[in-house]
Amino acid sequence: MPSPSPRGTYQVISQALRERIAAGTYADGMPSEAEIGREFEVARTTVRRALHALEEAGDIKTVAGVGRIVARTAGNAPYERIMVDLLKQIRNGDLPAGARLPSEATLVERYGVSRGTIRRAVHELETAGHVEARQGVGRFVRSPS
Repeated sequence: MPSPSPRGTYQVISQALRERIAAGTYADGMPSEAEIGREFEVARTTVRRALHALEEAGDIKTVAGVGRIVARTAGNAPYERIMVDLLKQIRNGDLPAGARLPSEATLVERYGVSRGTIRRAVHELETAGHVEARQGVGRFVRSPS
């Protein structure tokens, strides 16, 4: 059985992660708890304490459906970036009123994200009234009202 880590280990880990955040290492999101635990050879509880300290300090943020991300990029969750890009295409006429949106599979491939991320982005556009779903047909750009 490995020896327990000394008191304050979570602070050492949080400081190391904070330095990596400042260096831009985690621009695409934080590694999983398991990955951090393996790297620092500590229990998941210690990792959670370190991540909690970073969250309390405002260095990272937890986004539902995405995971932990660097706080300064919190406004740039993957679904938000996709939503903004699709909205830009709608506004500049690349996706005119009445045009069918590309399929979820096409968007997954184009943006390199999960199907759930695409669904969330499109759902946000639907909620905002930019896109409408037609049962069994697809999603279409709504005409501005």
